[in-house]
Amino acid sequence: MTEQTPLDRFKQALTGTARAIAREPEIEVAWSADAPAQSGKNFRVPLPGRTLPREQATEARGFADSFALKLRHHNEKLHAKGAPPEPVARACYDAIEQVRYESIGTNSYAGMRDNIGSAVAMRTASDPIVRADEASQVPLPTALSLMLREALTGEEIPDRAKAGVELVRQDILAKIGTDMEGLADALDDQRAFQDLTLDMLRHLELTLPDTPDATDADDGENEEGETPEDQEGGEDEDQGAAEPQAADMRSEVSDGEADGDAEQEVEGEQEMADGDPSDDGEEGMQPVRPNRPWTEIPDGFDYKAYTEKFDEVVEAPELCDNEELDRLRAYLDSQLAGLQGVVTRLANRLQRRLMAQQNRSWDFDQEEGLLDAARLTRVVISPGHALSYKIERDTEFKDTVVTLLIDNSGSMRGRPISIAAISADILARTLERCGVKVEILGFTTRAWKGGQSREAWLSDGRLPNPGRLNDLRHIIYKRADEPWRRARRNLGLMMREGLLKENIDGEALLWAHTRLLARPEDRRILMVISDGAPVDDSTLSVNQAGYLESHLRKVIDWIEKQSPVQLAAIGIGHDVTRYYKKSVTIMDVEQLGGTIIEQLAGLFEVE
Repeated sequence: MTEQTPLDRFKQALTGTARAIAREPEIEVAWSADAPAQSGKNFRVPLPGRTLPREQATEARGFADSFALKLRHHNEKLHAKGAPPEPVARACYDAIEQVRYESIGTNSYAGMRDNIGSAVAMRTASDPIVRADEASQVPLPTALSLMLREALTGEEIPDRAKAGVELVRQDILAKIGTDMEGLADALDDQRAFQDLTLDMLRHLELTLPDTPDATDADDGENEEGETPEDQEGGEDEDQGAAEPQAADMRSEVSDGEADGDAEQEVEGEQEMADGDPSDDGEEGMQPVRPNRPWTEIPDGFDYKAYTEKFDEVVEAPELCDNEELDRLRAYLDSQLAGLQGVVTRLANRLQRRLMAQQNRSWDFDQEEGLLDAARLTRVVISPGHALSYKIERDTEFKDTVVTLLIDNSGSMRGRPISIAAISADILARTLERCGVKVEILGFTTRAWKGGQSREAWLSDGRLPNPGRLNDLRHIIYKRADEPWRRARRNLGLMMREGLLKENIDGEALLWAHTRLLARPEDRRILMVISDGAPVDDSTLSVNQAGYLESHLRKVIDWIEKQSPVQLAAIGIGHDVTRYYKKSVTIMDVEQLGGTIIEQLAGLFEVE
């Protein structure tokens, strides 16, 4: 039995605590490197460092506590029925309700007070309010919620947001009068609190006077003609309406169903045998990453695909419509918004490194040429000295193309895939500035736990050692000759969670490598952005151990030793040095500005 890590034990504690707070035994907590989110009884909380720094652990507890309080004290149907139609008013309405149920926990438990305080500080740190210089730049929902939290719990406004709140405080108080005092008295009554909230929004002139009052709406639990099943479904739908960002990122329903042969499935995955695996994506998004030593993999291990009939190479726009691509790109841009400084610094540093290799240089101490000003004293003292000149020469900079191959597997869901997309976006823009062509590719599978390939194998009588048993999906986000501005929208597709399934790295590397070899450039660089080993449950359950990993290692070894293509890797949250000789590991985008600069610039050094 594998020994649990501190992170595993911490997640178990979070899950148990959340279940106790919400009084809901089916809650599941999963790590996320993306924005924390809740979907029904599935919580995604920030991934702390491996050593569990106190500050990061408290932030994770804060989000878990907040989501649990919402399940226990928040009626989504009642909330949705009273919601005002005006966008700003609706945003304020949602923010105020969150303050209500978080305040219930803050006022009841001292530990929860600290946890939620850390979560609020983390949310606020990336909010535009911290950069506001004038009242018009202050987002009203944030300012209003922070002021209300201060009034309901006595907790101070986070330091970063104090200046922004003060820019609008007097104007808000002049309009709402004593409305916040009334809200404090109705903290435990959502309906009454909602009515008072709508009154306050009218006083702020955010809603029209004839906005329907929430008192006309019941809580939706006993509506005429509504079945219990309808009530449950409605709750999920309303919750998605209240959390549009989470709804945008919700997984698509998988077309295929997993095979029900339990004895052939990887241990611990039986729950996914029927139905859509993406429904339980929080656990499914983090499949076990085998870390077997090379000595366990048979030397003569051949690799094959049972059938390639169902594989596909597809352009990103073919996988969703333009409207959804625009929405997903907007979501990715929101992730980039708080990193604009990092993006600019990275782009400038990398561009300087690359352009320096393209600039002209000088040969000094020459017998003829241009007079070297640095040797002027020598010329004055000894005018006949022959080595006081310099000659300008051009530095050879090979015509270059870079392919970014991005792991689009389920284990990348959340913050890792955001980091990968952001990294690709930054690198593509920067390299294009330097005259380097960039191709961006992605790889995943069309289905979880085997698709039509597995069905064909089952109908053929389950032949032993069938090889790869899933349908590959290789995605072209940006072609090398395509300008970044035309392909930028396509990168948003990575934010679509239903896209991320299994990963078969070896074949993806060969595919990207073959595309590179067909390019006319003198220098070809293949950079893989991944989070670890290849995983496909369907293939691994019916072949020898290490089947996919062995193939990946052999492909890497062949490219590194025999191919003209230069190979490097960026590990997202996982160390990939055991696969790739040239690799770096980053835990967050901020780290792009350090080691990745040296790694990528080193690949461009003149040989």
